[in-house]
Amino acid sequence: MSNEPTTNASPEAAMAAEGAGDSAPAKPAAAASPHVGLSGIIAATREWWTVHVIGQVDQAEVTERRREDGKLSEHYLFMTAMSGGIAILGLLLSSPAVVIGAMLLSPLMGPIMALGFALAIGDWEWLKQSARTLALGSVMAVLLCAALVFVSPIQTITSEIAARTRPNLFDLFVALFSALAGAYAMIRGREGAIVGVAIATALMPPLAVVGFGLATWNWTVFSGALLLFVTNFITIALTAFGMAKLYGFRANLTKGQSQAQNFAVVAVIFALAVPLSFSLQRIAWETNAQRIVRSEIRTQFDGRSQLDALEIDFAADPVTIHAVVFTPALKPEVEAAVAEALAERLGEPVALDLVQYEVGTNESAAERAQLSSARAREDREASARAEALGMRLALAAGVGTDDVLLDETRRRAMVRAKPLAGASLATYRALETRIAGTEPGWRIALIPPASALDAAIAFDGDTPSEAGAATLELVAWSALRLDRGVVLTGPAREGEAAASVLRDSGVALTLRAGPAPLRASWASDSP
Repeated sequence: MSNEPTTNASPEAAMAAEGAGDSAPAKPAAAASPHVGLSGIIAATREWWTVHVIGQVDQAEVTERRREDGKLSEHYLFMTAMSGGIAILGLLLSSPAVVIGAMLLSPLMGPIMALGFALAIGDWEWLKQSARTLALGSVMAVLLCAALVFVSPIQTITSEIAARTRPNLFDLFVALFSALAGAYAMIRGREGAIVGVAIATALMPPLAVVGFGLATWNWTVFSGALLLFVTNFITIALTAFGMAKLYGFRANLTKGQSQAQNFAVVAVIFALAVPLSFSLQRIAWETNAQRIVRSEIRTQFDGRSQLDALEIDFAADPVTIHAVVFTPALKPEVEAAVAEALAERLGEPVALDLVQYEVGTNESAAERAQLSSARAREDREASARAEALGMRLALAAGVGTDDVLLDETRRRAMVRAKPLAGASLATYRALETRIAGTEPGWRIALIPPASALDAAIAFDGDTPSEAGAATLELVAWSALRLDRGVVLTGPAREGEAAASVLRDSGVALTLRAGPAPLRASWASDSP
């Protein structure tokens, strides 16, 4: 008989006992499982981002491209100058299409993005180079725009200019989301999206408005546009910095330096957001104030009255309100009551100028008076535009405004230009075309001074070349403006081809055989 201890437990009982022994410590593990699961998800996400996202980015190539964008070059300066010139002309003409063209040409996005990447990797020499490139380009654009505005006969604040003088918090968010898209496109190699980013952020137009404010000595325009530009470029640079950090671009900084860097970024964004928030709040207040003014005036008159015109100058102190009302019954006492009520509701003193016109006793009479007033206002505005057109034509032609013939009914304008030093027929045609482009619907005729015509018309085979076609257009324009006939001297086949074009334009022609190239001259000047 064996002396070893024995047990009567079956194998199933032994397994149960083992399972029971293991189950005791299992409760804490089960309680900790949510924490372990969350940590695992975070770790897995971080690993996926590092391997499948950051790992797919060629940081050396991206950095090198951004370094190139931040360099000061002849191309950068030339494109900045061209973009600034186009932007200020588009703003003066109030042409959104021209302004968008300037946005597309502007190279300012390059050094701004380079600033963000240089800050992210801690390359201070690169940071200084990008800042210098941005500063020189910006100053050059402002001075060029100021010079163009200074010599321009148009110095009025158009709607395109006014739209860039009151930045608010929404502008910061536009720059933020645009910069996110731009930085992503640059890092991931999808730089075709930069075109849309350039339009959205609109870096050059605010600089052009800064130049306008400088040339016209308008501090409100100057400061407002400058704040918009600073908002855009700082937001773009800091967003590029954040995206570069997110995609693994790192600097050799200590933990304390990194914390200080992050704190500075947050402080700058906060410093921008505070004044922009106040600006947005002011714009919202003005919008609500307009609604309150309309409501308060209308409540003082019956339903047969019409509020025809309402102009509010919020920049004045006190706020100035001018309103015109057509009413069947005049109420002289209403003006003081409305001014007092508006001052109480708006919380600011107001100066109200309420003009009342007595009309018929029914509602349709007020509407007719309102339409009549609107037509009169349109006529006044048309006369003002015609007067401005006459001033521009007189300036271009070098004559007085009395020498400009204006027919507002038929919308025609004509002026005979004085000889300008160094000006050719092409110069006068370009002046006419430029002025005509600002006044659609008008027929502009700038008659050049009498001058000799000796133009060679280039051909490409049997048809005029591109340069030849342009010469024919100039010859036709000059002949019609000066009411002179043209003689074409040269090969017969080329002469017939050119004559066909000129005859279609209504030019009187004479053909003469001669050697190539085909030349055009005035009929009275030819032997």
